[in-house]
Amino acid sequence: MRYGTPVWKSVLKRHCYKAKLIRIQRLINLRMAKAYRTVSNEALCIINGITPINIKIEEIGKLYEITKGGETQYDKEMEKENWNHPAFHVKIIERNADSPHYIQAYTDGSKSEAGVGAGIAIYQDNNLTSTLKYRLNERCTNNQAEQMAILKALEHIQNMESCDKVVLIHTDSQITLQLLQNKKKHTRLIERIRTKITEMEQHAWRVESIWIKAHAGHRGNEMAYQLAKEAANNKNIEESYTKIPKSVILNELKEKSVKQWQMGKHYKGSNNKTLFS
Repeated sequence: MRYGTPVWKSVLKRHCYKAKLIRIQRLINLRMAKAYRTVSNEALCIINGITPINIKIEEIGKLYEITKGGETQYDKEMEKENWNHPAFHVKIIERNADSPHYIQAYTDGSKSEAGVGAGIAIYQDNNLTSTLKYRLNERCTNNQAEQMAILKALEHIQNMESCDKVVLIHTDSQITLQLLQNKKKHTRLIERIRTKITEMEQHAWRVESIWIKAHAGHRGNEMAYQLAKEAANNKNIEESYTKIPKSVILNELKEKSVKQWQMGKHYKGSNNKTLFS
């Protein structure tokens, strides 16, 4: 029923076409609820937990406009011509015993009602040398904050003067490490991290990554987390990343659809009272 929605959704402005779709959905709802034929489609949608078809079509159409249109804040995948070579892979180690890494960076992200932040603590020869913090748009996700922290850490390290160019990135985000190794994922931040590692390796750097458990007593991780929280809470820090992922846009559109459904404004004869809570 929803195939090709962005193409024909405008016809729902005419009551006759909208009524046809609702009649089809009502037949499906009757079978699912095993209800009497006298039960209204409005009640059936609530019983089955299915969004009315006309509202769902509006939601799908809006999602298409945002993701395929000219929405500048949507976090689109990196253009194919900017992808890294398929042979590229991020070096991930399992443990850090007797580490030969002279430079070690701890990265972390934080998301709360106050905002979204990324924190970085950089050590050289086990001595803290740099702390960095960045704020992201409040609609960004914690995963984006984790990725931004890694990217900014690499950018900072690349500009450091060091004879020893062996780097270890500590992160408590398994999702980020999995995305970096997944050659089918080409989100903007992930590709930028891959590109930065490639650039550094072309200039004699060796970059490796390791997963560490969050809040397990690692001083670098605790410091990075504290920096990320400070950045999230500080509205005076300029936003360093404003792209919104598809998952957030989907959730926002679904919430809007549920609210529209709850208010019942799309039903004939509605008096704007909520239909359910």
